[in-house]
Amino acid sequence: MNTSITTPWHLWAVGIVTLLWNGLGITSYLMTELGQLDALGMSSSQIAYFDTFPAWATGFWALGVWGAFLGSILLLARSRFAIHSLVISIVGLVGTTYFQRVVIDLPEDMNNPALDAAIWIITFFTLWYAIRMRAQGVLT
Repeated sequence: MNTSITTPWHLWAVGIVTLLWNGLGITSYLMTELGQLDALGMSSSQIAYFDTFPAWATGFWALGVWGAFLGSILLLARSRFAIHSLVISIVGLVGTTYFQRVVIDLPEDMNNPALDAAIWIITFFTLWYAIRMRAQGVLT
């Protein structure tokens, strides 16, 4: 008798879509850290904004994007550690949002409430989904 739980089709869908989405965050982070924002079409004032990030804010940003990206990979690998990685990404998201909304003045041309909402919704959805898959025994 086989008691192993099969991988539901939606795990692949959620895992791949979030991996691609989080890949955009990784690209943005790496382009910023490598000084390639002009290649993304950013203006000099937008580049100057990113250049003002202190190390702690950059660290939170790194936790957010790398935690989410790794969380998607671990979800696809059916690892329970996806939950841990996604919690780390939320810590990064909270720290980054605090910096952008409280500590520094966000340039008006970079204020995108729809994108901000999408990031929060997708991050929390992915964590909720991973917790649900763990509870169903899909993540081991």
